[in-house]
Amino acid sequence: MKRAFISTLLALTLSGPLLAAGSDSIQASDPYVRAVPPGMANSAAFMQLMNNDKNGHALVAAESPAAKAVELHTHVHEGGMMMMRKIDKIDLPAGQPVALQPGGLHVMLLGLVKDLKPGDQVELTLIYEDGSKSKLSAPVKMIEGMPMQRGQMSH
Repeated sequence: MKRAFISTLLALTLSGPLLAAGSDSIQASDPYVRAVPPGMANSAAFMQLMNNDKNGHALVAAESPAAKAVELHTHVHEGGMMMMRKIDKIDLPAGQPVALQPGGLHVMLLGLVKDLKPGDQVELTLIYEDGSKSKLSAPVKMIEGMPMQRGQMSH
């Protein structure tokens, strides 16, 4: 049991920065940004968010110097197709992890100001409902199985 706890703590420490919001209650781990081919206008950031507070919180916005605009998005099933939709917030229930992942909730980077290549770092600022902000640096990674040719990804 102790070994598993230490392994988990070590994995979280090595996977990315821990972030504070509210009363130092929200932790982010494993942040990364999807690599896109040269000239692609948009990408997305993913991570795990854990609210360790006794109260719920919400991620309400994000910012990045890597894009002209940053929005919170989800995927919905409409007319037999999966479509991305902008959302106003991502709820972070007390004591529960929330996954921002491909095909689900994510931070959308719109109007990239430069090409994103594997190994690059993208600065992100997460903004919570109480006005607090957390900064992190997310590595750019290739995502297996994602279409990478120009015109294959739709928004």
